[in-house]
This record gives sequence, structure tokens and C-alpha cells, in this order.
Amino acid sequence: MRTAYSVEMVRTAERELMARLPEGALMQRAAAGLAAACAEVLRRVAGRVYGGRVVLLVGSGDNGGDALYAGARLAGRGAGVTAVPLTPERAHGAGLAALRRAGGQVAGSGSAGELIARADLVVDGIVGIGGRGGLREEAVPLADAAARSRAAVVAVDLPSGVDADTGQVRGAAVRADLTVTFGAHKPGLLIDPAREYAGSVRLVDIGLPLPAEAAELEALQHADVARLLPVPGAESDKYRRGVVGIAAGSARYPGAAVLAVAGALRGGAGAVRYVGPAGDAVIARYPETLVSDQGPKRAGRVQAWVVGPGAGDDAGTVAEVLAAEVPVLIDADGLRLADAGAVRGRTAPTLMTPHAGEAAALLGVGREEVEGARLASARELAERYGATVLLKGSTTVVAGVEGGPVRVNATGTSWLATAGSGDVLSGLTGSLLAAGLSTVDAGSVGAYVHGLAGRFAADGAPAGAHDVAGAIPGAWRDVRGV
Repeated sequence: MRTAYSVEMVRTAERELMARLPEGALMQRAAAGLAAACAEVLRRVAGRVYGGRVVLLVGSGDNGGDALYAGARLAGRGAGVTAVPLTPERAHGAGLAALRRAGGQVAGSGSAGELIARADLVVDGIVGIGGRGGLREEAVPLADAAARSRAAVVAVDLPSGVDADTGQVRGAAVRADLTVTFGAHKPGLLIDPAREYAGSVRLVDIGLPLPAEAAELEALQHADVARLLPVPGAESDKYRRGVVGIAAGSARYPGAAVLAVAGALRGGAGAVRYVGPAGDAVIARYPETLVSDQGPKRAGRVQAWVVGPGAGDDAGTVAEVLAAEVPVLIDADGLRLADAGAVRGRTAPTLMTPHAGEAAALLGVGREEVEGARLASARELAERYGATVLLKGSTTVVAGVEGGPVRVNATGTSWLATAGSGDVLSGLTGSLLAAGLSTVDAGSVGAYVHGLAGRFAADGAPAGAHDVAGAIPGAWRDVRGV
């Protein structure tokens, strides 16, 4: 599992480690990892390290020191390295001296544009993880020049101008092709919009003592998901595997019911019960579905409910499902129709799955506010409603009602931004709830498998939601390695 830690936790761990190491040893560890990553980039973009042209954009903190020491290592291997300190009087003195000793050069910011235009590699060492509020005015032209150039851009620890703890971008920021981060991932490297600025991310282990339980974020990997996927045993029957109820669809949106059922049938539960006005459409496509038109209370035994996809204005069905004493997933129209007090008053677990627009409506803010602060928005919704919240998007986040690390998922693809994709995710995740997974695990596993299925279905070309549902078994097998 990949974990990310707050700036405060990282700083504390750094102080603890530095107290046990010789002075400067920690920075040298970081610089060595950064230099190795930069050498790989140079070999890719210039064909070699020797003779490669490197520009270091150097701020006043340790971040700039890391860049300078890494630049010294590259200069020692024959690269042409030039440092551009933004505030020369506050630049890391020992780092500058090391660069000069290795044959590197130091230039004023006035010549930075020309240097960057000729560079093979630009190293962003302007602002470290303590930066807030976007780039300062004097740094913006350098970031713009790097973006216009043909050079590869490597960020030191975090792209300058993004918020390490929240993933917010409140002004101009550097866009990196690669971010080399030290000791631990920072939340901003895994959460949009900041994640878009980070490019690929490489973690350099510098020995920080960081306990897993103190993480701010968790990102599941294949092995984690494989351990959580429900696999039937020899004694399993459909009830032991779990039965999921789907209360979805309307005369206007029958397809939402079909797609939610499609996701549910492939999600690991033993049976799917459908309740709603789209029964004929569901049976025509999926005859194994158990269909009822008597409402949720009379549908029969279920271990979890999914309510809301394409529900239109059927508030009565939503209220009936919320009164059930089993886990409930609320999506789409259900989020608008659900009474907040009824959600908070539930004793069984609840999982809400809004996209940014739906989350904004629930919070009473603009959509852009949610999109700019995804982590904070998911946490606030979870607290307000007493429910786990899966906030959909390019990076889906899952915030549990009990607090703790937020799960983040990045397996998705922009091709998943298609009508009905969320209905498939709801059915898939509801099936995982019925199979016995917690709301946090069901949400994060569902998002992970759904994202992979989207990638497999699209394969670089447009795909519909029904294609995504059809690709779930392949994604499942891929995760389990079978």
C-alpha cells in the first residue's frame, strides 16, 4: 500500500532522523536519489548525461539545497549545470559551493529564460513542501519558460506552487514531468488538482521513521485489492456470498437500472435483486436477476442496498431503503432525495458516492470549490452525514466516517467520463458491500477495479458504460493474477 503523510509528520520525522545522523547526511541522501533520477531523464531526452544541459531553479530553502547538491553530482559526471538562484543572498551556501567545485555555473535570473530555452533538463527547486498559495511573482516567468521549453522538468519533492497537504493549487505552479519526493509521498502528489502538476512520481527512501497509522492518505495497490476481493469458498451459496438489492431506474432512465445491475452481477455477490420500474429492461438483459415490483421492503433478503441511480423523483423508495438495517450505497438522484437526518440516523453503514457537482450541492458550495479541495470536501461530507463518502473524479477519494487515512484511487481513465459509468460503479461497489466488505474497503476496491475496467474497456479509444461493466471480470482477474 502506498501511503502519504502530512508536512507536519514529515518534518517531525526529519528532525528525529537528523538528530541521529551527521550534519548534512539527510540532504545528501535526498540529493543522491534526485541526481540518479535526473541522470535517467537526461539519458532519455539527451541520450547521455555527459554534455547534457541542466538548469537548476533554486529557492532559498532546503529544497534548493537538494537541487544544488544533485546538480553538483551531475556536473561531476560531465553535465553542463547552471544554477539560477531566485534570491542569491538566501541560497544554500554549501550547496552553491559544492556545485562550483564540481564545475557547475551560477547565473542571474535575467538570463534564465535563454538558459531554459536551451536546456535538456530543468530542475524545480524553487519551493519545498512548506510552500503555500502558488508561486511568488518573481518565480512565475521561470515556470512559464520551463513550460514553453522542450526541456524535461523534474520537481524536487513537490512541484513548486502546489499545496503538499491538500492538493490545492491556488495560483501559478510548476508543471513537472517527474517529481522526485523524499521519505514519503505527500497528499498533494496523489490528489487532484495538484497531482496533474506532478507528472510521474518517484519516491526516494531516505530512512524517515513514519508509522503507517499516522498516514493522511492510503492508495491501494494490486496486492492490497487482491486480499480484499471476495472469493467464494467450497461451502458458499448465494446467500453466503451476499445478495445485493438495486433500487434504481425510472421510466425516464431505465438504462441506469440495467447498468447498475450489470456492475452488481460482476461484483462478487451471490445474487442481485432488482426493485423498480425498469424490471422488464433488466430481465431482458440479465435474466439471472431477481426482479420485484413490490418495493424494497417486500423484495426479499438482501445484505446491502444500492439506491438512487436514475431514480428520478422517487423519494419514497429512497426513504424505504434508508430505513433498512443493512449497508446502503446512495448514488446519483438518491443523494438529492435522501433526507440528511435519515442518513445521519442510520445504525447500519452508509456509503455516499457523489461526483463533484453532487458533492457541491450537498455542501452548498460551487463545484469549482469541491474540485479544488477534493480531500477537504470528502472529509466534510463524511462528517456532516455520518457516512463514508466516495468522491468520484480523476482521482477518486474515499473518506471514512471514523476519520483516519483517506483512501485515494488513481486507476481510472478520462474515458470513464461517460454516461452510466457511475451506475456501473455503484452496482459493483454495492455487491462488494453485500459480500461483507466495509464501506471504506468496498468503496476503495470498487473504485480500483472500476478504474482498471475502464482502462481495459477503452484501450485508448472511446468506450461506453456497458463496455466498462463487461471489462470488470478481466480487471478482477488481473488484480488476482489469474
